[in-house]
Amino acid sequence: MGIMLAGLVIILALVPILVKSVYILHVAILVYIYVIATSSLRTIALSGQLSLGHAGFMSIGAYTSAILAMQLSWTPWITIPLGALAAGLVAVIVGFPFSRLRTFYFSMVSLFFGMGILAVNTVFSTYTGGYYGLAGIPPLFLGLSKVPFYFFFLGLAVVSLFILNRFEHCRIGMSIKAVAQSYEVAASVGINVAGYRVLALAAGCFITGLAGAGYAHYNQVLSQNTFDVVASVYLVIYMIVGGITSFAGPIIGAVVLTIIPELFRGLKMWTPYVFATIVILVIFFFPEGLTGIYEQGKAWCKQKVTKNRSEKES
Repeated sequence: MGIMLAGLVIILALVPILVKSVYILHVAILVYIYVIATSSLRTIALSGQLSLGHAGFMSIGAYTSAILAMQLSWTPWITIPLGALAAGLVAVIVGFPFSRLRTFYFSMVSLFFGMGILAVNTVFSTYTGGYYGLAGIPPLFLGLSKVPFYFFFLGLAVVSLFILNRFEHCRIGMSIKAVAQSYEVAASVGINVAGYRVLALAAGCFITGLAGAGYAHYNQVLSQNTFDVVASVYLVIYMIVGGITSFAGPIIGAVVLTIIPELFRGLKMWTPYVFATIVILVIFFFPEGLTGIYEQGKAWCKQKVTKNRSEKES
């Protein structure tokens, strides 16, 4: 498996050499950003919490990094990690008061929080640009080429996914999964339920803040529409379509659902309806998401072979 993943990374690293289209590189960069954000959302979901305001934490990372770079003239190589730290810190601050909320209630609070961040941007419009947005953000790389950005976000995606994977499979990750399975049983064996929920939220928000900060210095323009409630809902859709039970699920979901709208750009106004149709079909036919297709196909083939064998014996 490790050799296959290394081979995949090498192939992706060769894309700028084989592909000269600026547009394709731009789409690939967006794919990497959404892969990071969606995978970090799954990390939060491992604790049994579904955040509907995840894009709000992306905006914290993005605006923090952009404002520091513009107001203090700091290099983006410093402000991007600081933006991620700001998103993680805010997650800890808001996480503790609401750590005892579960399922529907936590989702509603996270939704209102995402909406509240948009209001905060408006209040501090002197720094954030308010409704008009923030322009003139210092770029991460000078020049018009997207190739350096491509390699940066590819590397950022690889590092982020590695960290999230190790986080999930370490002892802390196992405890977080135990909390999701049954918080009462987890508490009875000495697991700090609230603490692990906040930790999952902080880890996921730190990574998504990293993606948001990187996006700010790539796009060089930020607006409220970039990180609104719809953006958060799209991240949830990516995760559900790909499959929340598998680590590869959010990756596949983000890749497929980021590329599809680009293939049918002329039908962009119909994108919400297309996404809704895809979600309904996936939930109905593939409850475990797109990652469950292989296992379902494997089970179907095994059942077919067993049936044919029994018919021949009879």
